[in-house]
Order: sequence, then C-alpha cells, then structure tokens
Amino acid sequence: MSFKFHGGVHPPDKKSPADKTQVIPLNPPSLVVIPMSLHIGAPCRPAVKVGDMVKLGQKIGDSDAPVSAPIHATVSGKVTAVEPRLTPAGTMVTSVVIENDGMDTPCETMVPHSEEELSDPDAIVALIREAGIVGMGGATFPTAFKITSGKGKVDTVIINGAECEPYITSDYRTMLEHPEEVLGGIRLIMKACGVSRAIFAIEDNKADAIALLKSKNSENSGIDILPLKTLYPQGAEKQLIKTVTGLEVPPGGLPAAVGCAVFNCFTAYSVYRAAYEGRPAIERVVTVAGSAMEQPKNYLVRVGTPLEYVFEQAGGFIKEPHKVIMGGPMMGVAVHDLSVPVIKGTNALLAFCEDETRTVENPTCIRCGKCVEVCPMNLLPLYMYMYEQKDDYAGMERNRLTDCIECGACAYNCPGRLHLTHSFRAGKAKIAARAAAEKARAEATKAATTV
Repeated sequence: MSFKFHGGVHPPDKKSPADKTQVIPLNPPSLVVIPMSLHIGAPCRPAVKVGDMVKLGQKIGDSDAPVSAPIHATVSGKVTAVEPRLTPAGTMVTSVVIENDGMDTPCETMVPHSEEELSDPDAIVALIREAGIVGMGGATFPTAFKITSGKGKVDTVIINGAECEPYITSDYRTMLEHPEEVLGGIRLIMKACGVSRAIFAIEDNKADAIALLKSKNSENSGIDILPLKTLYPQGAEKQLIKTVTGLEVPPGGLPAAVGCAVFNCFTAYSVYRAAYEGRPAIERVVTVAGSAMEQPKNYLVRVGTPLEYVFEQAGGFIKEPHKVIMGGPMMGVAVHDLSVPVIKGTNALLAFCEDETRTVENPTCIRCGKCVEVCPMNLLPLYMYMYEQKDDYAGMERNRLTDCIECGACAYNCPGRLHLTHSFRAGKAKIAARAAAEKARAEATKAATTV
C-alpha cells in the first residue's frame, strides 16, 4: 500500500511523444568540457595535464575527501586545457577539456567484475565509488558515501522511479529498455547496504514499465514494484519516503533516521553497468523537449557535451527559445549560456518559447492561502516570502524557510504569480551569508583576545 504526503500539485504531464520513442545514442562532440565538480561534496583535483592523451573511462580527477566521487574521461583524445570553465550553475569551476579523437579507445580499467567480487558488499561499495556514481536524478550526492553512512541504520532501500516532473521521460525509457539491468543494479545496492528488501516506487502514468518490471519476478529477490498515484513532488526524497512507508523524516534529518535509503532509477542502472561492464558514470539519458523543439526525444549523452551541441543534434530550435532549463520545469535551473556542459545529474534539457511565460508585471499576494495548501513541507510560503522581502532573519527562521525543498509547487499554484521559489533560494543564501559573517567575526574576536 502507499500513503499520502501533505500538499502537492498535478501539472500536465507533457510526456508524450518522448515516452514512445527509444533512446538515441548521441555521437560525442569534437570537444568535451568536464568540470571537476560533478557532485555534492569536495571537488576533485585534476589527475591529468595539458598535452596528456587519455582513454575513454580513464580517471581524470579525484579527491581524498569522504564526500566526493572520481571523474572520468568521457571520450578518448588529447587534453587541451585544464582551466576554469562556466558550469550550468553559473559558476566557474576547474575543468578538463578533451579534444575527441573519435576512437573511443577504452581504458584498461573498464573490465567487468567477477561474481566473487560482487558477493562482497565492501567490494561493491568500492566499485561504485571508483565508477564515480552519484545521485543521477539530479541530486548528485555520492552514492558510495550514502551507502557507507547508512550502514547499520538502513533496513529499506527505496528506488525512485517517480519521475514526477512534466516532460521528463529519461528514467521511464531506461526502465522500458533496460529492465534487467535496472533490477540487477538494485540487487547490488541492496547487497551493499546489507538489506533484504527494496521498494521500486513508480508513478502510475508509467503503467507499461510497471507491468514489464513485475513480469521479471523481481519479488523473488526482495524487490517490490509499488505503483504510486501521480502527484508532484512525489519524487522528492522525503515525500517519497512518506508515500512509500508512511514515515516522516524529521526536520533537518536524513532518510537513515527512519531506516531508509533512496536511490534514483538511473543510479541503479549505472551501478549495474559499473559492475558488469566496468563502465564508469560517463553518460546519462537526457530528455530534450519543450515548445521550442520540433519533437521531444531522449538521447544518451556523454558528460561534458555542450548543451548547444545536444540541441543541434536534436534538430535545432523551431523558434528562438525564451528560456532554456536544465532539469524539469518545476525544479530545473535556467541556463543563460548554451556552451555549458551536460553533467552527471542532467536528466532533461527543455527549451521554451516566450508565449509560455507566466510572469506578470506586478506580482501581488492576495492572501488566498493556495501556497499553504500545496506545500509538501507544511510551511507557510506567504509569510516566508514576506519576511524574505524585508530581510527579517528572525521571521525567516521562525517560519523554517531553510526547510523549503524548492519544489516550486507554491509558485505554480499562486494566482498572484509571486516569485516564491526564487525568493526562498535568495533567503537561504542570505541566511548562509549571515551565518558565515558571524562565524568570521567570532573567530576574529577569539584570535584578538588570545594575542
């Protein structure tokens, strides 16, 4: 059975016809730009220099930090630059630029692991770490660290197959085209976590994927396929746990606090490929869609591929896009420079025409409470917005602004068209900056008094 989390909205799916067409492997570009920060946590140090020849799958960046993940070459060729480059987040990050030789010469490390190795949970964690696998649904949290930090606390693995944002069908196509591999990856994750039960939660607008996965007798290996009513933001970690188990992760807490660990569907597929093909996390299925595109499609894209190249290979724009978003229309990031690369968490690239914008000249709160009705975190967005606009830190903290998951449900439901989600992101940045300034002052005072 499934439960219900508070709030939520159901925007139009907009998932057809992309969900009807098979994934198309995209030929890699002549040049890839691979940032040394493709995950939450410490960035990697480049392991190559200008002039080096690299092979496909070769490790080109790593870090000793516990919360990090190695980075690999996504083509074979020559390193032409190691320098700061712009990323989709709008930041400059040290990046390795590789000129593609068109050969895809594989690295010697890209070999399958033996069944003996895969019987050892620690060996599975090690190969996941070495493959650079992260949360491929967009969160990009290092998967190996998630597993090790939950050891002894987690009794249930949840696989996120909700894919609840409009337009996105990349995970759905992965389920349909690689069901055995996805289930195999889940079994490896279960073994690594030391659990005997996994729940594969999939929204009911993917009925054929649910039927196909059930036909593989997944329950024989402890994997239950659980259909969920379609509702956004059900794919958010805390909301998915509530829907699947009825348990609520405490404010500021982690899923392990209620015995759960959540992994994305494509993450499970990536684990399988790392184990049985020796292939690191160098590519991602990406939905390319939106009103500025002629026809939505899904492409298998190498990490480091410039967005402009992806759109060109998808047929180009039928109209000049007013906005390009990496990710879904609810939680995605607007991109202003199409030279930035695809990263590990890129599940969609959406290009929208100007006539789809819903902004108004003077957004005004009318105190209707519709934002409160749909907030999945039981917050009061109208007050959070008011206090953020006034830079009232006490008010923001009292109304738990930092608990906002930035799902955009409130902004979607707001008849006054307030920029609620943007305001809450700004509020979090203000709170973080203030805390950093206070810490710096305290350290300076301490240093002065000890002289």
